[in-house]
Parts: sequence; C-alpha cells; structure tokens
Amino acid sequence: MKKVLTLVALMALSACSGQQADTSAEPVNISSLGKSEITDIRAADAMPTYPSRGKAIERDFVHQPPLIPHKADYPITLKKNGCMTCHAPAKAQRMKATEIHDSHLLADTKLNDHYYNCNQCHVPQADNKTQLVDNSFNQ
Repeated sequence: MKKVLTLVALMALSACSGQQADTSAEPVNISSLGKSEITDIRAADAMPTYPSRGKAIERDFVHQPPLIPHKADYPITLKKNGCMTCHAPAKAQRMKATEIHDSHLLADTKLNDHYYNCNQCHVPQADNKTQLVDNSFNQ
C-alpha cells in the first residue's frame, strides 16, 4: 500500500512540475515616486528640542515605559549596552541619571537579556516641530 501511495504522489508532483510562468511578458514602465528633482533645495527640518532637566512628560497609561529626556543614539550591541554607562545601578547616582528599574535586573544586578534593547520600549521625548504626516482631518 505504501508503494502505491508513493507512486501516486510522485506522479502528481511530476504532472505539476512542468507548468511555468509566461516569460514573454511586456516590460513594465516604472516612473519615479519622487515629486522633486534631486537638485532641488529645501529648508532643513527643525531640530528637535528635549525637555530641560527635571521636566518629564506625563505617562499616558499605567505601566507605560518612561520616555527618554535626551537624544538616544547610544550604541546597543551584544557586547555593550550604551545606556548602562549612565543608568546602571552602580553609576546612576554619580551620573545624576535615573537608575534602571529592578524588574530589568537579575539577582546579581546584571541586566536581564529580555530587557537588553532599551529602545524597543523607551523612546526620546523630543518635541518635533515638523509634521511627519499630512493631516486634513479638521479642514
């Protein structure tokens, strides 16, 4: 019975394998999605402003990860987490930074691997003046 099922399966596969897509399709004309030439000059975007020391934005919901009150371009690699240079429990008070929460640490005060990528939950709280997306909702 096994031999018969195997033979039927092989015949079904060989019948399907000869079908190929039509390779003589017409070429597609692609036009650029950009609306301006590369040589066009436009004004620079406004620089983001970060809150002054001690001014934090209120959280919108319970257990929301705190926002970062500064630029967050520190390298985070498998060997080194740039955030821990200031926010590690041993350094936070000396650096005048917020200490990492106990929930992110293991018993030996090392960073738990589940929380290694800080930027996955924590984002900078910059006030960006540039509108990122066009909005005509109230017009």
